[in-house]
Amino acid sequence: MEKKEAHKRKLEGTVVSEKMAKTRVVAVDRQKKHPRYHKYYKVTTRYKAHDEENQYHTGDVVEMQESRPISREKRWVIVRKIK
Repeated sequence: MEKKEAHKRKLEGTVVSEKMAKTRVVAVDRQKKHPRYHKYYKVTTRYKAHDEENQYHTGDVVEMQESRPISREKRWVIVRKIK
């Protein structure tokens, strides 16, 4: 029986920290709608993402993909640089 690879989520964000070895903190912005007042507001979520070769730096816009847990807080791997 073949094992199918599950559809993995992808997110775009900006690298905001590169102080850890092989880890980057990526900030992902999204808009959320207030349930009562129906106004849209910006929400920023910070994810720790794996960067094996330490090739992405602060300010880079990157695409990351969900993966198996790499450490206690890392569940994302940076796939490519967009800008």
